[in-house]
This record gives sequence, structure tokens and C-alpha cells, in this order.
Amino acid sequence: MTTTFTPENSALLLIDHQVGTMQLIKNINVEQAKRMSLALAKTASILGIPTVLTSSQEDRLQGPLLPELQDILPDAFEKRVKREGIVNAWTDANFKAAVEATGRKNLIMAGVTTDVCLVFPAIDAVADGYNVQAVMDASGSPFELSEDMSRRRMQDAGVVLTATNTMIAELAQNWGTPDGQKLIQLLFTEVLPPIQA
Repeated sequence: MTTTFTPENSALLLIDHQVGTMQLIKNINVEQAKRMSLALAKTASILGIPTVLTSSQEDRLQGPLLPELQDILPDAFEKRVKREGIVNAWTDANFKAAVEATGRKNLIMAGVTTDVCLVFPAIDAVADGYNVQAVMDASGSPFELSEDMSRRRMQDAGVVLTATNTMIAELAQNWGTPDGQKLIQLLFTEVLPPIQA
């Protein structure tokens, strides 16, 4: 993958960041994973990046999408793709249509869990000709082993693994612009560890 991801050529896909499924994250701190997921949503809001949200069986143990997403991206939240049991979101016709409607070939993806909800659509999107960056600290798994195996599978398939701060910096390109100023503020207040004066 040689294409730089920019606000003009990228879309954000957040897969199954639901109140119940978030509790399955055990390989990293769940609050950190939530914070990073919301930081990605805020980045998309600041930069006007089209965002597709999807959920699986909200009326069951998985629960509703994180309510903060409704505040940050109300339009995407309203239009979220509610899957009724399809594991691989990429094989859900409504989800794929929503992604295609963005007109973007660079996909920023995060999912909960990595080992079930992210691995399959990330790999399939690459196979369909998209450039995919999977944001690993906005995703997570119940087990270190399944997380590791999923990361390997994605990398073997051509998915680029990244982290929230790296993704935000790539999209910003220049901290000196008005949007760059908003993003660096987001980084220092919600993503990076505090700097002691």
C-alpha cells in the first residue's frame, strides 16, 4: 500500500463498537479501546470523513452501539447498518452498499472484536481492491492468542495495521492548519499520555 490516507480519499468504518461486545476486550484496556474508537469518530467529524457504522443484533447480549457515537456522528449513527446475525459485515449487502456509496477506496477500519468482527471484512475489502488500515488500539479481542492470529491473517492478506495516533497524524498531514490544530488538541487531550510540565 503506497497511498497516503487523506480526508479526501478515506472513509471510516467502525464495526460493532457495542456496549456488550466492548466488554469482551481483554487483550488491551477496554477503556483505552473505547477512547481510541471515539477519537477516530471525532477525527472523522472534524475532517468530514464519511463514516459507516454497523452493529450486530443490538437487542441481544451485544447491546446497542456506544451512545457517544450518536453525539459525535449523529447522521452516521442514524444510518447505521443493523446486521441481524451476519458475522462478516462485508458480506452484508447493506453494509457493502454503504461503503461503496462513500466513493472512497481507502478504508480506516476498527472492530470489536478483532478476531471475529474485524478480521473478515478487512481481508475481504483488500481482496475487493480497497486499501485498508486496521486500527488496532480501537479494536480488541477476548484472548491474546486469537488477537495475534487475526493480526497475522490480516497482515498476510495485505491489511496495514496501525494505531489511532498514527492514523490521526497521517490524516492531519500538517498540525498548523485549522483542522490540524483541532486534531492535535484531540491527540493531547484524549489519545496521548499526559505531558508533565
